[in-house]
Amino acid sequence: MKTDGKAAKFGSTNISRRSLLTGAAAAAAFTIVPSRVLAGPGKIAPNNKINLGCIGLGDQGTRDMKRFLTQKQVRVVAVCDVDTGNRKKAKQIVDEKYGSSDCAAYNNFREMLSTRKDIDAVLVITPDHSHTLVSLAAMRMGKHVYCQKPLTHTVFEAKTLAQAARKYKVATQLGTGNQASEDSRLLREWIWAGAIGPVREVHNWSNRPIWPQGIDRPKETPPVPAGLDWDLWLGPAPYRPYHPAYLPLVWRGWLDFGTSALGDMGCYSFDTIFRVLKLKYPTSVEAHASDFAPKMWTQLKPNTETYPRASFIRWAFGARGDMPPVKLYWYDGGLKPFETDELEGRQLQREGLIFVGDKGKILCGFSGQGPRLIPESKMRSFKRPPKTLPRSIGHHEEWLSACKGGEPGGANFEYSGLVTQALLLGNVALRFRRKLLWDGPNFKITNVPEANKYLH
Repeated sequence: MKTDGKAAKFGSTNISRRSLLTGAAAAAAFTIVPSRVLAGPGKIAPNNKINLGCIGLGDQGTRDMKRFLTQKQVRVVAVCDVDTGNRKKAKQIVDEKYGSSDCAAYNNFREMLSTRKDIDAVLVITPDHSHTLVSLAAMRMGKHVYCQKPLTHTVFEAKTLAQAARKYKVATQLGTGNQASEDSRLLREWIWAGAIGPVREVHNWSNRPIWPQGIDRPKETPPVPAGLDWDLWLGPAPYRPYHPAYLPLVWRGWLDFGTSALGDMGCYSFDTIFRVLKLKYPTSVEAHASDFAPKMWTQLKPNTETYPRASFIRWAFGARGDMPPVKLYWYDGGLKPFETDELEGRQLQREGLIFVGDKGKILCGFSGQGPRLIPESKMRSFKRPPKTLPRSIGHHEEWLSACKGGEPGGANFEYSGLVTQALLLGNVALRFRRKLLWDGPNFKITNVPEANKYLH
């Protein structure tokens, strides 16, 4: 497929990559069916199966598809992937499950959505840079959307998808399954009951990235593998020649395609932190990074192709009701917070969270698993408060229920869009290596005007 580097072929329409989400190009791209056929979450009868289309069927996409294949109220009717091998494998799995060959296979999601009018809902499990493009197209056609994390590639896209979910009244859910967990609720109940007093700090660390970062664009231009539609894989990203340094999996470290360790894993932990501390907009975010080794900090101009090998980011949030201002710290690439006396000589685990309050600390897994007061003597004497929060029917089940007119899923795009905005501001700060002041209600960085273009 030929391209001049400025436009790419999506379906039958040539659309400028940089205008895909705005103006007339967006209207032409997404207005596929008349508005009279759009419907809200109540359009699927309670006893009817939900016809599901799956878009993006690499390793993660196949796992998600298999999870929904176990649901009796779901029927997978179509699969879509830009790679022939992924597409054929997914169709085979579905056909074997149902004992038929009725599942349709597509390489272009636009063709799938416009051809299969019986699709009620879609899974979006593409690389980060295509999440908004695909999700928005589906929502504008009245389809319910389950999107894998991170919700979007940019801060602006997170705001856009939240607004779209509200406008089109479809059921949405982000793939942060920990939001439905018992531990997420326990953390809220404990901290809201004053288990460690007012929380002033949260420390969150990850062992990611486990893919290359801090590298430059390869100069070689090998041929595109047979069966891969490279132009469709690029989607809205600026054109560049194919190279195996970009896929599969390793796209997460490239600025044009991924959101680094922060976007990949922070979606889980930030979901928990935001719920526990009732967070909304940060007031500031600042970042430091190493483009070489974790202990070799540099003030050199940031790499314009990939994220740094290690980063340290700090967000500040103002008071919320009776909760005081709080600072949230992120560490990756081998970095961790200082070990605390309450660990009693034990080392910090590979990934984790520590909530620091005026009266104590809670240590838990990366997304809130297994919360425990530290030191152990405090946990042994801790009188657990009553369980006051409603429990979840299950992360995937929440979304399926919402598709049939039930309550919104806990990780719906309106909630998760707000979390994603704050999260991805950290990646904007990594480009400048200085404090950025954030006016959330007006969606603006106030002290470094040139940083605002990176919200997009």
